[in-house]
Amino acid sequence: MQTTLARSVQFVGMGLHSGRPVRLTLKPAAAGSGIRFRRVDVRDRDGVVPARFDAVSDTRLNTRLSNAAGVTVSTVEHLMAAFAGAGLYNVTVDIDGPEVPIMDGSARRFLRDILEAGLVAQAAPLQVMRIVSDIVHREGDAEVRLSPYNGLKISFEIAFDEAAIGRQTASFDMSNGTFARELADCRTFCRRQDVEAMQAAGLGLGGTLENAVVVEGATVLNPEGFRRVDECVRHKILDVLGDISLVGMPILGHYQGVRAGHGPTNRMLRTLFDRPEAYRIETCTPETARGLPGAGLCPADLAKVG
Repeated sequence: MQTTLARSVQFVGMGLHSGRPVRLTLKPAAAGSGIRFRRVDVRDRDGVVPARFDAVSDTRLNTRLSNAAGVTVSTVEHLMAAFAGAGLYNVTVDIDGPEVPIMDGSARRFLRDILEAGLVAQAAPLQVMRIVSDIVHREGDAEVRLSPYNGLKISFEIAFDEAAIGRQTASFDMSNGTFARELADCRTFCRRQDVEAMQAAGLGLGGTLENAVVVEGATVLNPEGFRRVDECVRHKILDVLGDISLVGMPILGHYQGVRAGHGPTNRMLRTLFDRPEAYRIETCTPETARGLPGAGLCPADLAKVG
């Protein structure tokens, strides 16, 4: 079945790139609505921006969505990952600025408050996309592959010259509360020189050690260090879950990424939709539902969110 929120949830936080406070309100939505952002500060044109892969207009540093009127919402990936990780499919997101607040750089606060608000089952069937043949997308040394799998599995590999990160690999089946336990608290990360370059270009103005992990060589500049030894690659998997949820329905498949990011992932999805023989749309059965992200969440998993 489809789901929505039992009650509205509100967040206030800083925009990572604008450095300005943003108010975000998640509201219950009717079955079949999907996820929609509504720019409440825009009054001279259509302020509704759909959370869809084909509405992605920029993937540099984050995922940005746009509508036909040119209204945009940036940095949607962590919130979208929280929706997918909770098994939440119909939400209206009221936002009073062009950027989702960064919070602590992870999806932890979003997921915690969503789960505390509670989800409501809706009397409407849930559609899922089953991958039936491989889709491969390559850009330079980046590769993204989507293969058949009975559930959702995400595998990722990163490699950085900085010794604090180095080469990391991780792979997770996303069922049974995996997102809450293993990924939701993993923060965005960057190198110190990247921060300096972004701020010189007028970006990353809200970035601090409270909302991102910053490394320099073998040193983690955050006093508390990493939350997990492989926090960086886990955050990449968090981003992937958010980005692929822009399909508009759960995917049954195995995503494998090597040195990839928002751009290659979105372009892989566009390739996927250009090849209808590579997937099949099905009505979700109870058996299939048990393997989706969000299925099997329990109070102990909520405690892990922190």
